[in-house]
Amino acid sequence: MESHGSTNVARIENPGGQTVYPDVVQPGEWLRVLTLLANEADAIALRYFRASDLHVTSKPDRSWVSQADLEIESTVRDILVREHPGVGVFGEELGAEAGRGAVRLIIDPIDATANFVRGIPIFATLLAIEDGDTIVAGLVSAPALGQRWSAARGGGAWCGDRRIRVSGVESLADAQVFHGSLAGIEAVPQTARIPSLLAMTRRQRGLGDFYQHALVAEGCGEIAVDPIAQPWDVAPLVVLVEEAGGRATTLEGSRSIYEGSFVSSNGLLHETALSAFR
Repeated sequence: MESHGSTNVARIENPGGQTVYPDVVQPGEWLRVLTLLANEADAIALRYFRASDLHVTSKPDRSWVSQADLEIESTVRDILVREHPGVGVFGEELGAEAGRGAVRLIIDPIDATANFVRGIPIFATLLAIEDGDTIVAGLVSAPALGQRWSAARGGGAWCGDRRIRVSGVESLADAQVFHGSLAGIEAVPQTARIPSLLAMTRRQRGLGDFYQHALVAEGCGEIAVDPIAQPWDVAPLVVLVEEAGGRATTLEGSRSIYEGSFVSSNGLLHETALSAFR
């Protein structure tokens, strides 16, 4: 048995001479894999960010996809096939590809593409490892902000090399709440209920996307609401918020990334936040 690259993945040779990679990677070890992928993604994103010739198209849902999105996801997939050929992939732009086992990478090559194409530095590559029904490791890399957030099950939540934790605020009247769009093409019926929640809080900021949930994990606010969310939008944020001591669910309270919405909190105010949408 020997290590493969820098990730300490067990490798054995079967009688036919073919290399086999069993699913023995521990959650913390996956962070080294995600860091390698994020390094490549950051370089591509920064090369295209604020470029005058950035090519952007509109998808059927009217969201944008840029050549940076496509190049990042394609590059990450190529690296994963080379380094971990048995791991599946589920990405926003190129769909799902099954692996040989229960482990797969979930990737959003650029979360907040609308920010990216408008030159706003609040965007990130989101990477998560899903093992069966559990997100075991996640990394959020925001290169234009110079920040990364990461977490692995049992290993705590981190911003760079600084361990982070949710706030201890217990009263909604003292809470700071983050949210995304309140109208326009990103609005859904549940969006109309956000103002009633905001009205009960001390302070509100419309940050949206990955950043609001990372700030909840850091203790900078108590609640962040995404009334509409895809799995790749939130996969690493689940483990980040939970390892920071908070809660992450759908608007209905389900602990799933596949049911179309996402709420993160410091845990103390989670049920109160959800009640606004019931």
